[in-house]
Amino acid sequence: MSDNLIRELADRAELADLVARHSLWIDEARYDESARLFTEDVTAKTRGGELAGRDALTDLARSRHGEYRRTLHSKGNLVIELAGDTATVRASDIAVYVLDDKTEAVAAAIHRYGARRTADGWRFDHLEVEPVALTTALDRAL
Repeated sequence: MSDNLIRELADRAELADLVARHSLWIDEARYDESARLFTEDVTAKTRGGELAGRDALTDLARSRHGEYRRTLHSKGNLVIELAGDTATVRASDIAVYVLDDKTEAVAAAIHRYGARRTADGWRFDHLEVEPVALTTALDRAL
C-alpha cells in the first residue's frame, strides 16, 4: 500500500470520527470538547443564524439544545472530499428532540462541513446546516 493511500485513508477516518464526535458534542453536551472539533475561527450558518468563532458556536449549540430533555443525532451518507490540507464533508443528519416524557420531534438536515488540517489534527472551520424537515411534537409510543 502506498504512503499516499494510507494517508488518505487515515484522513478520511479522522474526518468521519469528527462528524460522529459532533453528534456527541451536542447530544451529551460535551461543550468542553469544542477545541477538539472546531478551529478558533470557525464560521457557521444554521437555523439559529450566521456566526463566527468557536465560542459563539458553542454558545449557540448550548442555548438551542439546552431546551430539550435529550437529543439524539445520527449522521450518515458521508461524502468526504480531500484537497491536501483542506476537506469538505457532507452528511445527512436525522435528529430526535425529546421535549418531555411524552413527546418528541424529529428533524432531518444536511450538514456541510469545511475542514482543515492543523498541528493538532483535522478540525472543522465551517459548518452549514440545511434543514430538510422538522415535525411538530409527536406523541411517544414507547
